[in-house]
Amino acid sequence: MKQHIVENLPILEFSTFPNNGTLHHAVFTRIGGISRPPFESLNMSLSVPDDQNDVLANRAIGYGRYQRTNDTLVHAYLAHGADVARVSSADYGKYIGPIDGLITNEPGCGLTMNYADCAPIFLYDPTNNAIGLGHAGWQGAVKDLPGAMVRAMVRAFGSDPAELLAAVGPCIGSCCYEVDEPVISLVREQFNEPETLLLAPPEDKVDNGRPYFNLPQANRRNLVEAGVQNVELSGFCTACRTDLFFSHRAEGGKTGRFGTIFVLP
Repeated sequence: MKQHIVENLPILEFSTFPNNGTLHHAVFTRIGGISRPPFESLNMSLSVPDDQNDVLANRAIGYGRYQRTNDTLVHAYLAHGADVARVSSADYGKYIGPIDGLITNEPGCGLTMNYADCAPIFLYDPTNNAIGLGHAGWQGAVKDLPGAMVRAMVRAFGSDPAELLAAVGPCIGSCCYEVDEPVISLVREQFNEPETLLLAPPEDKVDNGRPYFNLPQANRRNLVEAGVQNVELSGFCTACRTDLFFSHRAEGGKTGRFGTIFVLP
């Protein structure tokens, strides 16, 4: 990923997507906002017990970088599932859902979601001019939210999976994601060669017999299985980098959510 700092606001962007000044996308960090501990500082979520006025101010900071407001983006009521909704500017300011994938082909339409260890999923169809934004933690991975997004874009827009550009954003990595049941059984049921996703503990971790789940690779594998050939991984583990991101696991659930934005040209 590439990092830019604009007026003290760090912005992370994927190299996969064209830098043509029209397709706008970003992963925000936890830096640059006004929220107080334990939500410091750019918490973008109203679902945690942060001060609502602070959250709205944080959203104004982040979205304003792209000339957007809270009411000129489509939001999602996240459910850790695999449902996908097609949206348009008629949905601005609304919380669609429960849903974990949003897709659109309306020029100028903007999407946003928030995260704290689950993986942001970005999809761009340069041929049919369409985008998708998703949210996939372990439940989204075993339910194949990334593949569901690809199939939804095929149905709605005639997308060719092989032509899609995809990216998996910052999320908890296999270095930090120790898992137990039911995660282990579900990964074994849903993925071929599950042992390549359920890994031995890193050398610096205590081996108590539980595996470490490779969430970014699981989401990448879902995209590839759906026919996507170009998938970029962020390389960031949110639990390792609590200086940059909020992490539900590393911070004991008492933390904020970092945001994303995806705007179609």
